Amino acid sequence: MTKPTDDNNTSDALDRVLAHAEPRTQARVFGGAQALQDEATATHTDADGAQWDLDDRHALRRVVGLSTELEDVTEVEYRQLRLENVVLVGVYPQGAQEDAENSLRELAALAETAGAVVLDGLLQRRPHPDPATYLGRGKAQELKDIVAAAGADTVIADTELAPSQRRALEDVVKVKVIDRTTVILDIFSQHAKSREGKAQVELAQLEYLLPRLRGWGDSMSRQAGGQVGAGGAGMGSRGPGETKIELDRRRIRTRMAQLRKQIREFAPAREAKRAERKRNTIPSVAIAGYTNAGKSSLLNALTSAGVLVENALFATLDATVRRSETSDGRVYTLTDTVGFVRNLPHQLVEAFRSTLEEVAQADLIVHVVDGSHPDPAAQLQTVRDVMGDVGARDLPEIVVFNKADLVSEDDRLVLRGLAPDAHFVSSRTGEGIAELRAEIERRLPMPAIEVHALVPYDRGELVSAIHETGVLLSATHEEGGTAIHAHVSERLAAELAPYTISSP
Repeated sequence: MTKPTDDNNTSDALDRVLAHAEPRTQARVFGGAQALQDEATATHTDADGAQWDLDDRHALRRVVGLSTELEDVTEVEYRQLRLENVVLVGVYPQGAQEDAENSLRELAALAETAGAVVLDGLLQRRPHPDPATYLGRGKAQELKDIVAAAGADTVIADTELAPSQRRALEDVVKVKVIDRTTVILDIFSQHAKSREGKAQVELAQLEYLLPRLRGWGDSMSRQAGGQVGAGGAGMGSRGPGETKIELDRRRIRTRMAQLRKQIREFAPAREAKRAERKRNTIPSVAIAGYTNAGKSSLLNALTSAGVLVENALFATLDATVRRSETSDGRVYTLTDTVGFVRNLPHQLVEAFRSTLEEVAQADLIVHVVDGSHPDPAAQLQTVRDVMGDVGARDLPEIVVFNKADLVSEDDRLVLRGLAPDAHFVSSRTGEGIAELRAEIERRLPMPAIEVHALVPYDRGELVSAIHETGVLLSATHEEGGTAIHAHVSERLAAELAPYTISSP
């Protein structure tokens, strides 16, 4: 089998993968990785800004077709970096073929984002994964033949493998075997920019690595008990009684403790900023949703924030907070959060819990769903499950189906069935943005205290504060000052107390 060299290689490989699955009564047409848009439609708008971060990320790219293996000794001076060639494998029970197909498409998109080329794959229908090799014995041998024919160097399983399963499958296929969790962690490590983001990713990686640490032969042996001479080791082999793998585990635990402490040290600064917003009663709106649903694009469309936008999974990891104003002058914040994905590794949920607090502490959640995705219901459920894990399940929510320019009228009817009150928007064309902004303004929490006050003209800063953080119902200019009827916070109501008057 020749290696694919054009842009349709992923589609061709996945069609071969799905050919192994049970036949369906109705034929379906599959395109590329479903979590990614076509490049023709994944364009930037003026609201996205200059995108310097994106240019920096694309400054070094891997190239297809350049091999690091030496086929001839004369090639020693010409070795160059190449993309990793991978084969996908998955197992699904009876009746779950459609979910398995969507999950496999998403795994292909994850592999592409991590920097790999999907060559081929295998799907097996069985009630439960094999406890030894994940796939059954026959399918594992078939996978070995596919890997050899395609020239792949990595196998990716569409689940989180047990350490024993990974080792046993590697023994069969004779190439590196990794799982879905490893790919997601790799993407996070590539895209983390801030100190806190890097620390969170490293912590998640070490938590995943610790139970999977293993050694290779004598290089890991550092222990000799009893009479070492009897074993032929001789003098100089009386070690401290601890194997190297135990030393490595201890170092990992020490590093994990350091990272947890470091992440905790970031919390006071974040809490101080959040407390300042609460003190000034500035409402917070969190933009949450599935990865690559268009959260950053929507933030740019609403605020012209210039946040990095890329047609890739988990392009942005760090929470971005931007200031915005309502049409009547009230200030509120919009926060772009890390995206979610099905089977999100629990290590990442725990490591990024401090970042996900921005969702839990928000006054309103804008839940962004990719309207062009073939399984939007799964996106909705996945995000709501993660929000429930961080304590945000009961917060007010606005469901937004993004990429409306790619959705037909018939599909809109289906999406309406999932969320009757949802808004359809397009960050690229601007469709529905004004209506969404108006809905956000309408759903912002009303300040708690209603006041009637006559504010002297020399205290104009109080009137300005009402415009900025309160809801001004009426204002008339009288001889003694400005007569105000408004809803304000407790802090501002205390400042207005000397000037309160009875309601007319």
